[in-house]
Amino acid sequence: MLLRSLRLAVVFAAATPALFAQTTHQPVLLISVDGMRPDYVTQADQHHLLIPTLRRILASGTHATGVNGVLPTITYPSHTTLVTGVPPAQHGILSNSRFDPDHNLDGAWYWYADRVKVPTLWSAAKDAGLHTASVSWPVTVDSTVIDYNLPEYWRGNLGDTANEDDQLLDNAISRPDGEVRRIAERTGRPYMNGNDTSLDGDETRTVYSLDILKQHRPEFMSIHLSSLDEEEHLHGPFSAEANKDLEGIDAMIDRLIKQELANYPNAVVAVVSDHGFAHVEHAVNLYIPFVKAGLIKTENDKIVSWQAQPWATGCVMPVLLHDPTDEATKAKVKALLDKLAADPKNGIETILDHQQIAAAGGFPDAAYLVSFRIGYCSGTNLSGQLVVDSPLKGAHGYNIAKVPEMRSSLFLTGVGIAQGKDLGLVDMLQIAPTIAKILGVSLSTAKQSALDIH
Repeated sequence: MLLRSLRLAVVFAAATPALFAQTTHQPVLLISVDGMRPDYVTQADQHHLLIPTLRRILASGTHATGVNGVLPTITYPSHTTLVTGVPPAQHGILSNSRFDPDHNLDGAWYWYADRVKVPTLWSAAKDAGLHTASVSWPVTVDSTVIDYNLPEYWRGNLGDTANEDDQLLDNAISRPDGEVRRIAERTGRPYMNGNDTSLDGDETRTVYSLDILKQHRPEFMSIHLSSLDEEEHLHGPFSAEANKDLEGIDAMIDRLIKQELANYPNAVVAVVSDHGFAHVEHAVNLYIPFVKAGLIKTENDKIVSWQAQPWATGCVMPVLLHDPTDEATKAKVKALLDKLAADPKNGIETILDHQQIAAAGGFPDAAYLVSFRIGYCSGTNLSGQLVVDSPLKGAHGYNIAKVPEMRSSLFLTGVGIAQGKDLGLVDMLQIAPTIAKILGVSLSTAKQSALDIH
């Protein structure tokens, strides 16, 4: 009887490998390099880049030629899709900053995890009994499912590192209580003030991530490195400054991988990005024609009332109506936008209506969406010239259906991952279910199936 039972067990195991695979929890380290186009890695020689770690991942693992992102292709909506597998209209993080038509929110962003309407990879891992951690990932403030959490957050201007009290703020909102202070004492490196978007800020993120990996050994950890995005905005993609920055990040990724594999030799490392990047020359101040048409009223260059208003979200601008049922205003807006789009000097690629926006998964309350051509991006001036020189050299946020330069990255390496496999073009919505499958956890709300990476 015992021999027969053993034989049956062997047959059962051989016949149902998927059942056992689903209950195997393989650790994952998820690293996001903000703004990294895949051709930084796949065409590294062409751009004279010294990135041995990323090139090693490319050779030893599986990658996507490109990742088609979400609407809009900007940081906070994209990072939330990366951990949920659903588009912004479903997860609720519609842009980086909140829509603030009356300018009462003092530049508030979507910082808080409570804004996310669906389960995340952290919650799925937590439900499966795994330990979780995150450093500087967007939309994680006050998350209850991340055991060791240093969220991205600041007050005042983005990138302003002058206020030393921001270290106290970061310590207050991190989990568990006092974790930032304890890591500072262990590493001898103070945490950054506010949201330091320089390469040195990413070095701080790396040092603190390494400490969490060493001290707490989370089975799932996410890390957001943001300095490449900053250099691309200031100098353009593939500029000397951006390339040098990525070379510095490459060395940080090497250290993170080595620590992860020291913890878990069977771990999988996923290097992703949130969006691509394009060169930009012009800013289009779409608010100005709305002011001239009487759709926005201003006093002393401030908005005091509005019937319809654009929302600057990267290089697209949704237009919202104060009263969504006001058909007369809606028709007036359509006529205005059509007139602006007819002049090629205004840089408008296309105008989407409400149904087209919904089909793309973004901005559920927008009546229209203005999508700019490459080289043009959103401006926010209320007066002056409609089209002006851009203060930035690079930008993102373009409609992914129109602009291949917005494609983001996916590189995977580790035990069980196919070597040298090119997945071609994939959808960003496939990344979260793929990571969930590696982790052996359930993410039932994800919209698409996992990628074939084995």
